[in-house]
Amino acid sequence: MNTIQVLNKKFKPYISHDEIQARICTLAEQINTDLSPKDVIFVGILNGSFMFVSDLMKHINFPCLITFLKLASYQGTTSSGNVKRLIGLNEDIAGKTVVVIEDIIDTGITLKQIQKQLVGYEPDEIKYASLLLKPDAYKEDIIIDYVGFKVPNDFIIGYGLDYNGYGRNYRDIYVIAE
Repeated sequence: MNTIQVLNKKFKPYISHDEIQARICTLAEQINTDLSPKDVIFVGILNGSFMFVSDLMKHINFPCLITFLKLASYQGTTSSGNVKRLIGLNEDIAGKTVVVIEDIIDTGITLKQIQKQLVGYEPDEIKYASLLLKPDAYKEDIIIDYVGFKVPNDFIIGYGLDYNGYGRNYRDIYVIAE
């Protein structure tokens, strides 16, 4: 892994693809143990979670549903604090265990908005999985059930995470170097 440039910012290597994959296997084992007898629907939050959802689902070993919601709250390298619902939920989640899958949780504003929307559909329970969690930035009281990595409050790209839409395609995770 080498330093990369995306648009006008430089990023240095932070978490390798191999480390990501190993942690995803561990998270999947936990989810399989905890949820396998339940009626589960996984809800990936786009765009950032697409790689994480794809790799995680390869290790889930029980029948389940998978769908996506698309929300946005970032502008450049900071959260705008304003969550916009772009694509809604089309599946019936009443009585099901819902697992919300995020790429990264920082302030928790997006997560709180997702929770507010999902509760109205009367799921049996809602669980949360995130590849990355920024504990220093997290302001909400929602418990994150499955966390891949706790990271500092730095701007991160790669493995689905972007900077103004660019950088999602990198298989490793990079942290801003400037």
